[in-house]
Amino acid sequence: MTQPPIPDADPFEAFRALLAQMPQAAAEAVAAVRARDAQLTKPPGALGRLEDIVEWLAAWQDRPEPTLDRPTVVVFAANHGVVAQGVSPYPASVTEQMLKNFSAGGAAVNQICAIHGAGLKVFELALNVPTKDITEAPAMEPRECAATLAYGMEAIAGGADLLALGEMGIGNTTVAAAIYHALYGGEAEDWVGRGTGVDDAGLKRKADAVRRAVALHKDFIDDPFELLRRLGGREIAAMVGAILAARMERTPVLLDGYVVCAAAAILHALDPSSLDHCLAGHVSAEGAHAQVLQKLGKKPLLDLGMRLGEGSGAALAIGLAKAALACHKDMATFASAGVDNKEA
Repeated sequence: MTQPPIPDADPFEAFRALLAQMPQAAAEAVAAVRARDAQLTKPPGALGRLEDIVEWLAAWQDRPEPTLDRPTVVVFAANHGVVAQGVSPYPASVTEQMLKNFSAGGAAVNQICAIHGAGLKVFELALNVPTKDITEAPAMEPRECAATLAYGMEAIAGGADLLALGEMGIGNTTVAAAIYHALYGGEAEDWVGRGTGVDDAGLKRKADAVRRAVALHKDFIDDPFELLRRLGGREIAAMVGAILAARMERTPVLLDGYVVCAAAAILHALDPSSLDHCLAGHVSAEGAHAQVLQKLGKKPLLDLGMRLGEGSGAALAIGLAKAALACHKDMATFASAGVDNKEA
């Protein structure tokens, strides 16, 4: 997808326009899936959400016979100035070190992608230039944020028929918590979790950083794009762009955990229907992810107590999607198997 131009007056103008042009679910493709499903050798609805997954794939691929030939996990990585507030037990240098681990095939998501036949792409977003500390200044300048949105749109090019999103970035659970606190209110403590394993003192510092950041920017964040550029990170901005581009290209999306859903929450605040092409791969044990999914109207496919990030939960859900599609495509029909169907 070609990057939209970034005007000076409103750098987010082109993205607002795309939200008004989003394609909708393909009803005819869904009808075709339901018609075949009614002929498969099982009671109606017996495969539960697996049946829903196939309908979802058909709806957003606009194919009566959906495919999962090229599922792809895309991980965006960035660093955050708020790490200076002592919100993580790990230094920002770990972000780059983990990217090397991804490249060497040593991370959990590498193993999950391999077993499910999924591609993995990792994008580094200026790790040597962290965003500004959100307790002191906006994370990004307006055009910087818009350019990162556009980069995220471009990064998913390549013909995937299912996109699973992931992230990596020391400090990014703090940034995500700030986004949730700004969007959904309550107390900072309601949205903050232990991230990479902060102790009790670190958890208090984290909640305090979120509280101060939202208080600093509260007069400027009625617009979700402005909220994103003031409180977000580059990986979150890129994921907003990726989710939007996937919608425009009719690619269904599996969301990962706590941080990925901060990007989804920005789009949901702009237009709740902007996430219709997305499913929640899992519910994370991090912070208030379960409550976030309720806000987004998403029921997770998996609940395994995971809180790793890096797209691991969404990547696992690719296996569920493949199983669902295999059942739909390869199960015998009542006629082909010589099995009596239910009486009309």
